[in-house]
Amino acid sequence: MKHSIEIQDVSKMYVLKHAARAQHRTLNDITPTSTTSEEFWALKDVSFNVAQGDVVGVIGGNGAGKSTLLKILSRITEPTTGQINIYGRLASLLEVGTGFHPELTGRENIYLNGAILGLRRTQIEQMFDEIVDFAGVEQFLDTPVKRYSSGMYVRLAFAVAAHLTSDIMIIDEVLAVGDYAFQKKCMGKIGSVATEQGRTVLFVSHNMAAVKGLCKNVVWLAKGRVHMVGQSDRVVDEYLRSATEVAVGALDLTGFLRPGYCSGSVFVKSIDFNHGSALCHGEPMHVSMVMDISAEVHGVSVGLGLNSMDGTRLLSFDSDLLKERVDLQPGNDVRVDLQIDKLHLQPGRYLLDVGARSGENHALDFIGSCYQLDVIPGPSTPAVIIRDGGGVRYPGEWHWSNHRFL
Repeated sequence: MKHSIEIQDVSKMYVLKHAARAQHRTLNDITPTSTTSEEFWALKDVSFNVAQGDVVGVIGGNGAGKSTLLKILSRITEPTTGQINIYGRLASLLEVGTGFHPELTGRENIYLNGAILGLRRTQIEQMFDEIVDFAGVEQFLDTPVKRYSSGMYVRLAFAVAAHLTSDIMIIDEVLAVGDYAFQKKCMGKIGSVATEQGRTVLFVSHNMAAVKGLCKNVVWLAKGRVHMVGQSDRVVDEYLRSATEVAVGALDLTGFLRPGYCSGSVFVKSIDFNHGSALCHGEPMHVSMVMDISAEVHGVSVGLGLNSMDGTRLLSFDSDLLKERVDLQPGNDVRVDLQIDKLHLQPGRYLLDVGARSGENHALDFIGSCYQLDVIPGPSTPAVIIRDGGGVRYPGEWHWSNHRFL
């Protein structure tokens, strides 16, 4: 079997420095701050191969080493030890901004990326219209990309990576910044470049439904090591069964890694459900989010999503749906509350997404699949509901006509 990627005993070590707190005795007598350092292995002895034309998923929790691995494959950083062999031209879509020059226009960046891949101008021109049509940014084609929203940036970046003739595509969770219709379009394109064009794809996502649907094989990373490699159904099911962290009460979100496309001017610090009480089907739900604001930002909306354990979105709550956008100034923590009269999710376990954005889908902060939430039966929950299909149970209003009731 011919391989597109060979990864042999790859490790990546960073040196973390910790500064001790300075001791101030007088204005003229300040004890210098001392520092200590420690080694942190983001990856340790990672080995696996990717066959030509295969779509391989890479999964794992926050801090598992997924992004580090992709940056090494993309030659953004070098491994500390080990060897990587890549056979063919490689296009990466890791973070908003990767591979684009911010001062150049969308048109100029298309030609620049093609040239980097070794394509002649005539080859790029043959695919130019298809790239622009797929991205849907024709109106802004001659605008510097530094003025693009996160959504526009990702649409163009994906279109370039998917249509220019690279042999290998590497795609990180960056696609999550796009809208649903574009994400669906991207998933179809990822499948077609592998099956119809024989190109190799390495796909990182927290959406387990997308991983199962697209990928034949999956690599599961945990704490920088390969935990499991195999067919997607088997690895994903085992990964979901292994997750044991269930949210209770106020959730501290400060330690979670954020995607590179987030601006960071709004930082969601914590989220609380029902003041620590359980979430019950058919009962009210109260959510409180606390955010740190580091810069002036306009038109901010916040939202959260509840997904099934395979990553399928079931419920979205978004302040923007009620046209509730606000302008925020740096200073004290900002708190926002959400009240739902009745929660219609079926009893079960769900994954939580939390985010904030401004303008046209410009990502300020996003934490995906950060916790698991349990919804339990409420006082009025019929027993049959647990056996019934579907993720959301909504009662509605039912009216019977021309019928004799027993």
